[in-house]
Amino acid sequence: MSDLTPMTLSPSAAKRVAFIADKQGKPAMLRLSVEGGGCSGFQYRYGLADAINDDDIVTETDGVKLVVDDISLELVQGGMVDFVESLGGSAFQVTNPNAAAGCGCGASFSV
Repeated sequence: MSDLTPMTLSPSAAKRVAFIADKQGKPAMLRLSVEGGGCSGFQYRYGLADAINDDDIVTETDGVKLVVDDISLELVQGGMVDFVESLGGSAFQVTNPNAAAGCGCGASFSV
């Protein structure tokens, strides 16, 4: 188990993950990972998780699990995944206290 501060999932994000997972007949588990790339250096990747791996750190909100591998968690620890709906559309967003800069769309960041 890692000593990193875990990510959290907001209630609105948990509700949206549960809705998507139910529609797809999958477990209510959102996997967040960080990959190199994007306009600011790193980019967020989201997807429904089918399983929890040995190196994953898992938190739970309202019965929905957020799964983050320990390498990605080093870059986003202490952050939160939210689901925001606005006139411009709806999307998952990461509040990342470790990001020194981010792009305008919120999909990538640098440290």
